[in-house]
Amino acid sequence: MNYTENYKGVKIDVQSPNLDVSESVQAEIRASIDKLSRFTSNINALDIYFKSEGQGGTATTTIGMRVGVPGPDVFAEEKGENWIGMLKSVTDKNIRQLQKDK
Repeated sequence: MNYTENYKGVKIDVQSPNLDVSESVQAEIRASIDKLSRFTSNINALDIYFKSEGQGGTATTTIGMRVGVPGPDVFAEEKGENWIGMLKSVTDKNIRQLQKDK
């Protein structure tokens, strides 16, 4: 499932091959933008990649988030099992990078 959305002037591009992104995860993506916006008002785009590899107990899931801002973009990645928890983690990692770049 891939989708694009415009939320508060930020272009969201979600890529999740072979996975459906639930409404609760989509809501968390919007909450991530709200949280990131407190640290920079210049977000142009948010690209999120959901990836799941393997099956059963050996399956690995990964989220990557690129925040498009003037200058170098910030990017974070997280591996885990809970999409929403991983989204919160990559959001926090990107906030730390935004604060460091100031």
